[in-house]
Amino acid sequence: QVQLVESGGGLVQPGGSLRLSCAASGSILSISGMGWYRQAPGKQRELVATITLAGSTNYADSVKGRFTISRDNTKNMVYLQMNSLKPEDTAVYYCNAGVIPRGGPYGSYWGQGTQVTVSS
Repeated sequence: QVQLVESGGGLVQPGGSLRLSCAASGSILSISGMGWYRQAPGKQRELVATITLAGSTNYADSVKGRFTISRDNTKNMVYLQMNSLKPEDTAVYYCNAGVIPRGGPYGSYWGQGTQVTVSS
């Protein structure tokens, strides 16, 4: 079994900062790409940022220059540093990872999500 657990969400004022963390655990042989996605009420889930095993990053246009994704391969963790937050960033943020389990094939796994609310 493989699990992803997000943490760090909460309420923050516009212009503020928040750092999300995601920990992967279980019978993991290795992890390839990792990323963050978000879903606001009434909207579909959208890509926020991704990072490859080698550290190459990709960001949605709406968050470029404000968000930074990073990972710690020794800890099987991925982070999302969010600065200059806007009300439009309000959403449930989900962690995703491509995982090769011990004794099993590759699979894409999702966390349960963490709420981020940007409001005064």
